[in-house]
Amino acid sequence: MSQHFLLSAKARTLSLSAVLRMTEQEVETAFIHIRWHATDSKLICPHCGCPTVCDCRKANGAPRWRCKACRKDFSVTSGTLFAWHKMPLRNYLAAIAIFCNEVKGKSALAPSRDLDCQYKTAFVLAHKLREAMASKLKGIRLGGDGETAEIDGAYFGGFIRQANHKENRRDRRLAVNQNGKRRVVVVIRERGGQTLPQVFRSESAALGWISRTVSRDTRLGADEAGSWNELHGRYRMDRIDHSKAYSMPGGVCTNGAEEFFSRMRRAEIGHHHHVAGPHLIRYAQEAAWREDRRRIDNARQVQAVMGLALTCRPSVDWSGYWQRAEVSRTSV
Repeated sequence: MSQHFLLSAKARTLSLSAVLRMTEQEVETAFIHIRWHATDSKLICPHCGCPTVCDCRKANGAPRWRCKACRKDFSVTSGTLFAWHKMPLRNYLAAIAIFCNEVKGKSALAPSRDLDCQYKTAFVLAHKLREAMASKLKGIRLGGDGETAEIDGAYFGGFIRQANHKENRRDRRLAVNQNGKRRVVVVIRERGGQTLPQVFRSESAALGWISRTVSRDTRLGADEAGSWNELHGRYRMDRIDHSKAYSMPGGVCTNGAEEFFSRMRRAEIGHHHHVAGPHLIRYAQEAAWREDRRRIDNARQVQAVMGLALTCRPSVDWSGYWQRAEVSRTSV
């Protein structure tokens, strides 16, 4: 029997202990190399693009540079998701390593203890990393000639505690007995390709999004739910009745989409416990990112997340989230 990838040495190429043993100069060099990899680690001013900069850091201060052209100061995180950071760079690198080393997800409580910071600091940082992961999914189109994609939906959130006495219990599946927080995550999963989720009130509300996202010459696989019936007029459809079988000859199945929901459900039950509300889409996008890179070693996962975070602009949702105050865009 072959060894599972996550149990092999190939999956373990970066450890948290290795990050904590790095010097401040090594951490700084790692961030510089990832942010300015296109210029072979040569610093470029993020404000005007001038390549002539000088070191202006204070004694025992954070690394900063000054542009010769616009005379503005900047750091390695200026203009990125990590802008206005207060923790040392080593903590951010350690946080990314902690976040990526979990296979199904990471609750904010664990890094708050590991990094000795407040829970809300870890919560915001984790959501910034999810925002970086989601940036990889913007504007993508799936499928194509000869390609097969699977679609499916699963409901999350909106738990209703059942009444104690049997005579007071109600059918929680009925809309009248729900609290309105329950949402369906609809996923499109290319076979051998990418995974793309989105959140809707019902599966039928996702039909327009599917039509805009999936190429028309793609073969779609779906279950027996009536929500997908209208897609027959646009795509070649393979349907499977799960009450009779999980797969049929010719590769007719939705096992790839079911696999995604299995891991996302494990993340909800085992790590987060509560993923409903406006942040549900971020948890789904995180699960999709992990699903597509589950056979990549953890060092490359950390590098990928760092690269995305240092490419994204400062977060609109999470800058000054707890303070509810305007953050000065000039003191980057």
